[in-house]
Amino acid sequence: MLVSATEMLNKAVSGKYAVGQFNINNLEWTKAILQTAQENNSPVILGVSEGAGKYMTGFKTVSAMVSAMIEEMGITVPVALHLDHGSYDGAKKCIEAGFSSIMFDGSHYPIEENIAKTKELVEICHSKGISLEAEVGSIGGEEDGVVGAGEVADPNECKMIADLGIDFLAAGIGNIHGKYPENWKGLDFDALAATKEKIGDLPLVLHGGTGIPADMIQKAISLGVAKINVNTECQLYFQEATRKYIEAGKDLEGKGFDPRKLLAPGFEAIKVIVKEKMELFGSINKA
Repeated sequence: MLVSATEMLNKAVSGKYAVGQFNINNLEWTKAILQTAQENNSPVILGVSEGAGKYMTGFKTVSAMVSAMIEEMGITVPVALHLDHGSYDGAKKCIEAGFSSIMFDGSHYPIEENIAKTKELVEICHSKGISLEAEVGSIGGEEDGVVGAGEVADPNECKMIADLGIDFLAAGIGNIHGKYPENWKGLDFDALAATKEKIGDLPLVLHGGTGIPADMIQKAISLGVAKINVNTECQLYFQEATRKYIEAGKDLEGKGFDPRKLLAPGFEAIKVIVKEKMELFGSINKA
C-alpha cells in the first residue's frame, strides 16, 4: 500500500538521515528500486516526472502498476509514489490517479502566484492524506526540458512557502539536475543553514543528487536535508550495463535477444546504485 512521504521524512529529520527519491521510467526501474528497498529494509520514494508519466501512457497506468507491484512483490517497507516537478494541472491529475505524494513546482511563477497555487494544493492534498512538496529558487540543469541555472533560494521566500503547511521543501542551494559541470562551485551550505533557521524542522529536499560528492551529501543531511532525488545516476548505470552486454555480443548468443535477458544487466545495475545511495543516505534498516 502506498503511503504519503510525510511520516518517513519527519522520521528522517529526527534521525539525521535521508530517504532517496529514485525516479522511475518503466517496469524494470520500478521493480529494481522496490526490490532493493525491501532487501535493505529502507523506506523509498518513487519519483515520476511529467515526461516519464506521459511515456508510461499516463499517471493512472503508473499508479496502477506501482500499487499492483507492491502487492504482488509483497513489499512491506513504506513506499511513496511522488510526482516530480509537477505543474499545477499535472498535480491535479496525479491526485486523481492515486499518487500518495505530489511536488508542485511553482518556482517559475511570481512568488504571490506560487503561494496561491501551493496553498490550494496543500488543502486538496491534505484532505486526501497526500503529502506536498513545494519549490523555491529553481534547481539548475535540465529536467524534461526545464532548464535552470542552479539558483540559491531566498530564505525569506522559503519561510513564506513553508508557512503554507507544505510537508517538505525543495530549496535551491546551487544544486543542478544531470551531470555537474567541471566548474561547479559546490553546494551553498550557508544558504542551507539560513533556510533551515527560518523553517525549523520542516524536511528539506535536495534535487540533483547525481554527482554531488559524498561528504557534501552527508553535510547536507546534517543540516536538515531529509529527501534526496536521484535519477541520472540510475540511467547512467543502466546504460553502461546494457552497453557492455551488447558489446560483448551476448544478445547474439542463444536467446540473448529476449528483452528479459537484454534488460537484466541494466536491472541489476540499478539495484547496485540504489543500494549504494541508501547506504550513503543512511536509510537502510529505517523502515
